Amino acid sequence: MTGGNAHSALNGFRAAWWLPGGHLQSLRRKFGPGVTVAQEGERLRLEDGDFIDLAWVRPGGEIAPGDPVVFVLHGLCGCSESLYVQALQHHLLARGIASVAMNFRGCSGEPNDKARSYHSGVSADADQVFRKLRERLPGNSFHCVGYSLGGNVLLKWLAETGGPVGLDRAVSISVPFDLAQCSAALGRGLTRYYGRYFLGRLQQDLAAKKLRFRETGNEAELALLEELGPLQDIASLWEFDDRVTAPLHGFADAADYYAKCSSLPLLAGISTPTLLIQSADDPLVPAASLPDPARLPENVRLELTGAGGHVGFFAATGSRLEQAAADFLVC
Repeated sequence: MTGGNAHSALNGFRAAWWLPGGHLQSLRRKFGPGVTVAQEGERLRLEDGDFIDLAWVRPGGEIAPGDPVVFVLHGLCGCSESLYVQALQHHLLARGIASVAMNFRGCSGEPNDKARSYHSGVSADADQVFRKLRERLPGNSFHCVGYSLGGNVLLKWLAETGGPVGLDRAVSISVPFDLAQCSAALGRGLTRYYGRYFLGRLQQDLAAKKLRFRETGNEAELALLEELGPLQDIASLWEFDDRVTAPLHGFADAADYYAKCSSLPLLAGISTPTLLIQSADDPLVPAASLPDPARLPENVRLELTGAGGHVGFFAATGSRLEQAAADFLVC
């Protein structure tokens, strides 16, 4: 592809000797330790009356006209306080770059106001929030970083819009390009423990939302959740998507959801300069589901490392991920 930083911080990446394998790299990112950064919260109202919470980091407390702004999308069961989001915002702050992390619906520690929530294809929410940001900061350049589920949302959004007006560059990290393959992987081997974790979190969020709707008298939205029927017997992420995600968001079933929201078949339609950062030992993303570099458009580059896990990429000197992403965005 043209542009970008040819000398990536991930060139020749070698995992720290004490973090061998994709599982340890992934768990290190999840459980830390990690840096934190002071974030300023903001609540945006969406066109359907629901809300989305943002987390801003502004160098010097303000954003001057012409300054770059990085829009950040987190992963499944993540939020703006996830260590990987804060690590990026901390790194950008040190370089004098503003950033704003978007919490998907219901991910900011408070149930959202609608029965619907978020999923791997909620590009319309990202687009709506981005348009509001652009209206507020028309003289600024924007870039976007998406992690895992958020990366799939990002790539789908880029392809659907032909490149959002005002978005200059994008980086996706550890993306589940083929949702069906990745969902199946979460039910096999050691990776099934990640699947159980995600399923438990999603079930907890759903229960909290039902309780919130009962307490606030939100009968119409509660009825939509009750129509799903008993859900205690759900045993896999695929089954959750089939019985909860799909019906709540207008899909026929899990297969229909996966087919319509996977970013893999959409990559050829991306016109924005984009870097795809992936690891061959990612326990959540099977190597067979990765895109063929030869079939990517010239403006899209796959940076595939042999190690790094899922949103890991820890070398002996620390994480290389934040520098690699930032270098591409603001080279």
